[in-house]
Parts: sequence; C-alpha cells; structure tokens
Amino acid sequence: MVASQPKPSSTSGSSSAPKTLIDTLSATLSRREAKSARRRLTVLPRTAVDFSSNDFLSLSTSSAYRERFLALLNNTPPSFPLASGGSRLLDGNSAYAEELENFVAEFHQAPTALLFNSGYDANVGVLSSIPQPGDVILYDELIHASAHEGMRLSRAGPRKMFAHSSPIGLREALQSQIAEDPAIAEGARNVFVLIESIYSMDGDVAPIKEFIAVVDELLPHGNGYFYVDEAHATGVFGPRGAGVVQELGVQDRMFIRVHTFGKALASHGGMLSCLVCSALEIPD
Repeated sequence: MVASQPKPSSTSGSSSAPKTLIDTLSATLSRREAKSARRRLTVLPRTAVDFSSNDFLSLSTSSAYRERFLALLNNTPPSFPLASGGSRLLDGNSAYAEELENFVAEFHQAPTALLFNSGYDANVGVLSSIPQPGDVILYDELIHASAHEGMRLSRAGPRKMFAHSSPIGLREALQSQIAEDPAIAEGARNVFVLIESIYSMDGDVAPIKEFIAVVDELLPHGNGYFYVDEAHATGVFGPRGAGVVQELGVQDRMFIRVHTFGKALASHGGMLSCLVCSALEIPD
C-alpha cells in the first residue's frame, strides 16, 4: 500500500500561492519606483520660491489677506454656523451662501451662480446632469480630467473630441455630427462645446471668439452652448480678475463658466455662473 503524499502547505512559500493585498500593492509600488514614477508628498521650506503652485497672486501668504479673513470670522455673530451641517436641499443652506452666490453672479455679469465644493465637483456635477440623451458634446482634446469624468457619467449621446484650441478642428467635428444627424442643424439637438479659457499645462489662451463664429455659422438656431472652465483665469485675466470671457466681453454667449476659489483666490471651493438657469426656476 502506497502512502498518500502530503499536500503542500499554503504557507510553504510556493510561487503558486495567492498573493496578499500587501504583496500586490508592494509590487505595484516597486514597478513605479523602477520607472521613477512613484510620487511622494513633500513639505517645502518656508524660504522656497514658488514656481509651481496655482497661488498666482500670492494671496495665501499675504498678511493683509489673512487679517481681513480673521477679522471677518471674528466679527460674525455666535449663531453663525462654521459648517453647513447637511445638504443645502435639507437644512444646510444659509443666507451667507446665497449672498455669496448673488455676489458671484453680479461680479461675473451673469443672471445666477451656484457654489460647489470644488471646481472639479462643478465639472462632474454639471456635465453628468445637464446634457440630455440625444445631445452632443464636443470637447477640446486637452480639457481637464474632471470634464472627462463628468462626460463619462453623462446620458448625452455623441461625444467628439476636436484638436486643441483649433477653430478648424471644432468646425470639422461639428460638421461631422451634423452630417450624421441633420436634426442638429435644425435646432432639435443641443450641442455643448467644452473648452478652457486658459490651459494650465502650456498657459495658452483659447480662441473663444473664433469658436463663437464657427458655432454661430453652423448652428443658426441657437442650439450651441459653450461651457468654459476658467479655473486658471480667475483672478488673473479680465476686469478685476473676472476671467478671459469678460475680458473679451462675450459673457452673454457663454452658457456656463466655471471658476474656482482654490487657485488665485487662495481658498477652497468652486463656483459656476449660468446664463439661463434663472429661467428654469419655478415661482413659489
């Protein structure tokens, strides 16, 4: 009678043993190390010269800015909440938030404005909800990752990329969609054009007026809507830092503009100004 061979132990170091999560993550980090692609957090010395952040106006280190902020905070009544405590749709809204939205709308010469946790959240929230089934989204090939995330969640139909900051590229992309669906040229489909006014990687400025001319020519029924991310223009371009759109005087042609508090304004949060959103409100 031949004795049965013992089964190899799962702890015997066999190469076929399943890897633990730690093993998998360690291997991934090792591969990144080998490619010099592993990133780590660093704390810069206070004497460092800033050539890489988005603190364009150096407000984050301004003593005057700090003093005004602390004075405003200290002068608020004890009943003033330091946090919302909940969704604005429930009980987290405040007069302060609405006053800020009214200020933003007036500052950016728009009928309405809406606050967000960040510019990233604004792009994801709007692009995942506003474009409807059958609508078309045309986007610059260098649009921010947050816009891609919003489009991924969107119910909109065709999404087509066009060459970076190219009016010819936009024309070709729009003509291609019109050829596939004549209802677009008839005004029965909405077309959203996604661009940034300033692109952070190269600092180039979008040819917004040329884009407007293309859309006006090919969509004479007014069903073309510009969505402009002005995150890197806020505080730097335009009257009082209002952005490139207002510098060009074309704010009445922009459906939505996204600005952020987290770059030149040295704070946190995002905001959008909307051209037609007030028309959607239902009277109480």
